[in-house]
Amino acid sequence: ADVKLAKRSGLFHDLGKVLTHETETSHGLLGAEFLRKFGEKDLVANGAESHHHEVEFKCIESVLVQAADAISASRPGARRETLNTYIKRLEDLEAIATSFEGVESSYAIQAGREMRIIINPDVISDDKTTILSRDIAKKIEETMQYPG
Repeated sequence: ADVKLAKRSGLFHDLGKVLTHETETSHGLLGAEFLRKFGEKDLVANGAESHHHEVEFKCIESVLVQAADAISASRPGARRETLNTYIKRLEDLEAIATSFEGVESSYAIQAGREMRIIINPDVISDDKTTILSRDIAKKIEETMQYPG
């Protein structure tokens, strides 16, 4: 595969998203039209128009753009969620952590990818914090639903 072509196609593949307010056409087709209008190579434009299977792939780099887009879209937090769902998920994470003995409070930050947990040092020793963090992580994995 041509690395430069793949990177350029990947960079521009969602360009049409900024143009979708003007028409009902898909962002892939809009982006490809825009790229061609301003002199971009046809194979780069194909990466934009084919990444949602609206037209045939013309090169392996376009297939790579589609695969990278699918991988990126499946990562945790990639898709928007309703505010209520988001807040509920963070509250659930915090509730799991505070359900353990010795935990005074907890805060889910960075969209739930990280937790800050305040413990009572009279109940949990420094040595037991490692075990506590492992137990909390295990309970989150067992009880929560999350992408990825």
